[in-house]
Amino acid sequence: MVSSPHEAMHRIFQEYPGLFSRVSEVLGIDIPHPTSATVLPTDLTEAKPVERRVDTLLRIETETDGPYLLAIEAQGKKDRRKTTSWPYYVSYLHNRYDGLPVLLLVVCQDHTTAQWAARPLTIGLPQWPTLTLNPLVAGPHNMPVITDIAEARKDLALATLAAITHADNPDVGAILKTLSAALREAPETIADPIVELTAQGLGNRPAAQQWRNLVAVDTSFYKSFMSEEIRDEGRAEGRAEGLLLVLEARGIALTDETREKITTCTDPQLLHRWLHRATTASTAEEVVAEDH
Repeated sequence: MVSSPHEAMHRIFQEYPGLFSRVSEVLGIDIPHPTSATVLPTDLTEAKPVERRVDTLLRIETETDGPYLLAIEAQGKKDRRKTTSWPYYVSYLHNRYDGLPVLLLVVCQDHTTAQWAARPLTIGLPQWPTLTLNPLVAGPHNMPVITDIAEARKDLALATLAAITHADNPDVGAILKTLSAALREAPETIADPIVELTAQGLGNRPAAQQWRNLVAVDTSFYKSFMSEEIRDEGRAEGRAEGLLLVLEARGIALTDETREKITTCTDPQLLHRWLHRATTASTAEEVVAEDH
């Protein structure tokens, strides 16, 4: 079964085809900037009982160097079958699309899989390789850790991919806070896909709940279907944790009594009022003061 992180790691390139240009810079590869990109069919099946599909396939146009094909594979773990299917993808696409250059990008979320995917794949004899495939690999070993809001705003697509690839990073909380803050001034048409892709990319990891709590902090933001689902799941618990995040981010100290009052509150409306107060209050006591 295809997992949510698997889908997000390659679908983000469908949503933002120009993203590969920035990823290639991170990977240290000099590739011309695209002028346009077209999503192509991913079915590589021939008239045989064997079905082969690449996760995402893009035709990238450049201003001076002509077009090329970008095949993107999201890889969650080592898979020996890929040693035969990936060379097949590249050679088949090269033939099907009239000799266009083909690049293979593998996106991973753990160092072990990334290291495995980056190994050259050789077909032939040791003394005479017939075909050697060198995948490009994007993962936690080379994607930037973006914790600066201004940096995230400069390239929201790259910041999203970086957050997904660092889903298991011990500092993922800071990464997600940065991305959430960077999105607050973005139009809904830009923010909504990023919210969905991030939630999808985090899958069922603990970081996924952190993202849900961050989304729940401001209910006027994030209006896509998945975002509504995220807010619903958060309910009172999500609001309470979101409130604690806001107070922490603003450097407001909490007594044990106040912390307990927040974490044991089960009234979503009351927590919602406290969240709004937390954006301007100078003490935690002001936030949870009784209404008059």
